[in-house]
Order: sequence, then C-alpha cells, then structure tokens
Amino acid sequence: MVLMKVKFDLPKRVKLAQGLWLMYWLAVMTGILVFSLGLFFKIELRKRSEMMDNNESHFVPNLLILVGLAACGVNVFGGKVCHDSLDALKFAKWKPMVKGYLMGCFGFNILLFFTALLCFCMQFQLYFSLAEGLKNGIKYYKDTDTPGRCFMKRTLDMTQIEFRCCGNNNYRDWFEVQWISNRYLDFSNDEVKDRVLSNVEGKFLMESVPFSCCNPGSPRPCIQHQLTNNSAHYDYDHHTEELNIWTRGCRESLVAYYGGMMNSIGGLMLLYIILEAGVMVGLQYLTTSLETMADPENPESESEGWLLEKSVKETVADVIAKIKGLVSAGNHVGEVEEGVATVS
Repeated sequence: MVLMKVKFDLPKRVKLAQGLWLMYWLAVMTGILVFSLGLFFKIELRKRSEMMDNNESHFVPNLLILVGLAACGVNVFGGKVCHDSLDALKFAKWKPMVKGYLMGCFGFNILLFFTALLCFCMQFQLYFSLAEGLKNGIKYYKDTDTPGRCFMKRTLDMTQIEFRCCGNNNYRDWFEVQWISNRYLDFSNDEVKDRVLSNVEGKFLMESVPFSCCNPGSPRPCIQHQLTNNSAHYDYDHHTEELNIWTRGCRESLVAYYGGMMNSIGGLMLLYIILEAGVMVGLQYLTTSLETMADPENPESESEGWLLEKSVKETVADVIAKIKGLVSAGNHVGEVEEGVATVS
C-alpha cells in the first residue's frame, strides 16, 4: 500500500519540476552561505586562538565549510535532475541514480542535524576553553620578548578594546598577576623593592589594569592605577562610583559573541534541513509520477506519485533487512578470506 498517493497530469508535473528546480538553486545559495559562515567563524576563532586553551574549537567551522561545499554539489545534481526530468531521453540517464541519490540526501540531512547540534553544544566547550585561555593570556601578557608569546599583549589589548571588557571574569583578575615585565621595572626604587619583597612569589603586583580596560566614554580621565585606594584620587569612592573602566569580563563578552554566532548558524542549519527535506519529498513525487505514466510515449498522460511505495512500518522493516543482509554478507566475505589465509 503506497503512502500519500497524489495524481499528476502534465501541467502539475511541469509546475513541480520548475518549483523543485528553483528550490534546489535556493539550497545551493544556502550552501554557499553556510560555507561562508564557516569560513568567517574559523577566521574569527583564529584571530583569538592564543586566548583559547585548545584547537578543538575549529572542528565546527571546518565541518561547516565541508557541509557547505557538499550542499552545493548535492543540490546542483538535484537541480540538474529536475531540469532534465521532463525530457524522457535526458531523464533516462538519471533514473537509475535517483533512488541512491535520495538515500544519500537522507544521510546528508542527518549530517546537517548533527552539525546544527554541534553548533548549539560547542558553546559549553568554548566557555571552558576561554576560561583557561584568558587566564593564561593574562599571565603571559608581560612576555612581549618571549618567543610564542610576543603578540599576546596586542591580542589581549585589542580584545578588551573591541569587546569592551576587562580581565577574565572582571577587572580584578589583573590584580592577581604581574602584568608589567621586569625589564620595565626600576629595582633601585624603594616602592618597587617593597612590592616585590612583600610578595611570597616575588611578583610585582598592583591594583591596576592595562590602558585597554579604560572606557573612553567616561567624562573623567581614566583611573587605571590604585583602583581601590580612594585617597589616591580626588572625589573618588570605588565602592559607590561607577568605575571608568570596563567591568564586564572578557570571557562573558566572547562567549556571548561566539554563542550568538553559533546560535544563528545552528538555527540556519535547522531551516536548511527543512528545505532539504522538502526537495527530497518533491523529487520523490516527481520521479514516481514519471515512472507510473499510463503511456510513457505520451507526455500528457496522467500518472500517480507517492511518498513511499509501502507503509512506514514495512519500509523500515525492509531497510533493516537490507542492512542485516549487507552486514551478514560482509561477515561471510571476511570468514572466507580468513579461511583462505589459513589454508595458505
């Protein structure tokens, strides 16, 4: 018993083929968009890769690039099939491939869903990666003459300026590290000596932040040193006054930025799955309607199209049986090869 049978005549088949052709090219354009977004996402991650604890975060943009390229190829093929479907001679060469193509499209939709799921889930991994990466970045901020860390200061400063943030969790993260290199400290100065000697680890710690934490929108000149010392500044109380530096942590800002990007891409992927499912259904109706024409030599003859040749239950049972058959055939070949090797 066929599922969701529909009757077709020539005008209906023509409209269906034309509509599917347009939808396939829309899917190609969407594939190009997915590829572009994956490339953009990869570039944005690479810009700040120094502040991330691992490189696994590049798996998702790489997958998006791959999916975008695959989508273009898959949908160009589908568009060509629809274009040639109303010409019996041209469609004859595509007909044997359509069933395998539809199965491939089904597998491609599963890949699209997996990619969308990764886009939503990657935010958790990114949160922890940035937490450790930013912590290390602040620690290595001063190492401008150390190979491999030369550009950490520039990267962190540009990030704080661009994302209007300061530190990892907040500006107080800078109080816990020595962010000024020893080469720029005058150790003959008593204040510098006292600060270094008073620290167990011999570090020069201050209640200060780098210039990149300053908020240029503040009417008051930036107070970036002695932030918690009210007596060091005129008419100043750090408990009540809104500081003229960014108070939001960079981890929160970056996770919000990348998270928003990944949510948008994930939503696009879900919409793309709906589009791909729609063209799959349409192509199935188109091919079955062409195969069941009452008079194949008369293009104006009526025909019937359907979604599934059998019920859902029977179709699933057939697929499972085919998979089992393939698995058992593979095992049998393996046993034969093993027997031949033993005899030899």
